Amino acid sequence: MFQDIEPRVFRNEYTPKVPSGEDYIAFSRKGMLLMEEDGGGALTLPRCSQAAELFPEESKDPVYLFSVDGTSFFLAAREAPETGRFRYQSAFVFRELEPGWLAFAGATAAHLALWYDTHRYCGRCTTPTIHKKNERAVVCPHCGNTEYPKISPVVIVAITDGDRLLLTKYAAGYNRYALVAGFAEIGETLEGTVRREVMEEVGLRVKNIRYYKSQPWAFSCSLLSGFFCEVDGSTQVRVDQNELSDAVWFDRKDIPPGDSTLSLTWTMVEAFRSGGA
Repeated sequence: MFQDIEPRVFRNEYTPKVPSGEDYIAFSRKGMLLMEEDGGGALTLPRCSQAAELFPEESKDPVYLFSVDGTSFFLAAREAPETGRFRYQSAFVFRELEPGWLAFAGATAAHLALWYDTHRYCGRCTTPTIHKKNERAVVCPHCGNTEYPKISPVVIVAITDGDRLLLTKYAAGYNRYALVAGFAEIGETLEGTVRREVMEEVGLRVKNIRYYKSQPWAFSCSLLSGFFCEVDGSTQVRVDQNELSDAVWFDRKDIPPGDSTLSLTWTMVEAFRSGGA
């Protein structure tokens, strides 16, 4: 999956560092990151050495984010202008970026950059926040309100009926087949979220809910939890047209080819197709 970058090691514990020339730096603009495009169209994040030369003021005093092996990633405190081969790109470009470890790191940097950008002011008293020195958080110097990075819990649900799997299509956006999915609400367990989302989106009752795997998903600032479950009673689907455009039962052998197994969704679909779940 997207986060599987072995043998490289992702280290996200917060230990403030000073950047070196070969480290990477993220410049953020409304959820987008500044990327360099080479002559062949390949994209990459700028190195700190490049940033110091091209954007000397904007690259001062960056915030340490995390490291992959010995390479650290930082967030610039100020937005840099577009220039030459450097243009702001949507975080979704990281889904296709190579190498995979840099794609995962870039998407994770975009997740943190968006959080920092939307927490510049205290949500309680509107005072500008400051960065805490001993942990990844921002704190209000006036009222003490402390905020931590946003990670929203989401369930991905594979509903089965014997050798059949229910695939869905969203009403807008991503237009390939997917699985029932949704955010956990206040006061409910993940299993409760599974039951509610399935009933809301396709009108089915389910049983034998089984946890499968999880995945950090920077593109929606989420932590995805995958579950398999079985339909309980009627298999007649009632689609919520506000959420979905379609929901279809597929026999195992007839499941259409789909997205790559970078996503938890299609890892689960392929596990069912192969009989491994």
